[in-house]
Amino acid sequence: MKFWLSVGALVVCASLIAVRLVYVESAPFPDRSGMPLLASTALERVADLPQPPGNIAVLNDDTFFFTFHPEASPALNVARWHQGEVTAFPGPQWQPGGDHKDALHEVLSVRLHGNELWLLDNGRHGFSSVRLLAFNASSGEFLQQYRFPRHVFPLGSHANDFRISDDGRYFFITDASLFSRTPALVVYDQQSGHSRRLLEGHSSVAPGPFQPVVQGRDMTLFGLFTINPGVDGIALDAQNEWLYFASVAADQVYRLAVSDAVNPELKASELAARTEALGEKTMTDGMAIDRQDNLYLSDLENSAIVRRTADGELQTLLRSADLRWPDGFSLYGDYLYVTCSALHQVLGRSQEEIRAAGPFQIYRINLADARLALEEL
Repeated sequence: MKFWLSVGALVVCASLIAVRLVYVESAPFPDRSGMPLLASTALERVADLPQPPGNIAVLNDDTFFFTFHPEASPALNVARWHQGEVTAFPGPQWQPGGDHKDALHEVLSVRLHGNELWLLDNGRHGFSSVRLLAFNASSGEFLQQYRFPRHVFPLGSHANDFRISDDGRYFFITDASLFSRTPALVVYDQQSGHSRRLLEGHSSVAPGPFQPVVQGRDMTLFGLFTINPGVDGIALDAQNEWLYFASVAADQVYRLAVSDAVNPELKASELAARTEALGEKTMTDGMAIDRQDNLYLSDLENSAIVRRTADGELQTLLRSADLRWPDGFSLYGDYLYVTCSALHQVLGRSQEEIRAAGPFQIYRINLADARLALEEL
């Protein structure tokens, strides 16, 4: 009996060591913050919420859609904010555990295309089907859905964020693959009804070698698992020419020509050769791009929003302790909306601890103010 107990203990120890070797990072990320262009008072609070928000899609001045972050296990996953009132979208029966036959499992990212609201259902990290679902943003009418084949989003996937081409044909999705560690981009062609994985195994989508440290908390859970997903943030320029993407704790931001991403004839080696490393970035989760090709990046470790100009300069727009893990971005008019998921106060925490950290916020920044600040320099 003692022999087998000793063998069991050795197996457990070996397994823990193996897990640490695969999933733990400890290197500090370089501090790339600078003097903010705007005072922290330029951060305008839009909503106080009982649970942390994930991503956001702004329809107009009165209405936006957002998710309550799945990592907080919310009963209400997808919501509509209209003139200060929050309601389930498209209705309670669609929420996780609801009685609709196609009820949601876990949605993190939402995007608008005209008056269509598209939801990316991660399917419990691939345990269920990963899906795209579309609804009429005004009426909530269910329009269509697409279930990805298992080989496109395998078990352990994390369908994180996505963008839609202006013509509505192509969907570009990041599979952060937090657990299986096989991150990739996914392209769905709505016209043909086909989807495929891109760049799996390439450095542009791989997890970075750094450990996030957010508002004083090392993001390594139980000493065994660093929160270090693969490719996460994604942005599509206004001309639909370039696709920008990056992993949270990676050192670089990358881009790929849309014409290459949607070309199924390109070999994997050709696609990899055409993927460009653009330069240094911050510890980034959310990402967006404006019509002047300014790329907006969250900076988790410095509670900041950073802009990467078209010529590669990193500018800190605003820094505030109120930006608790800036997560999802949505551009509307002169405003950049940002959700604060406060994941450093969520992951590995009990429901009581999560509630105690609330309320959780959605903010916005007037980018016209940032332009004026630059002109005055």
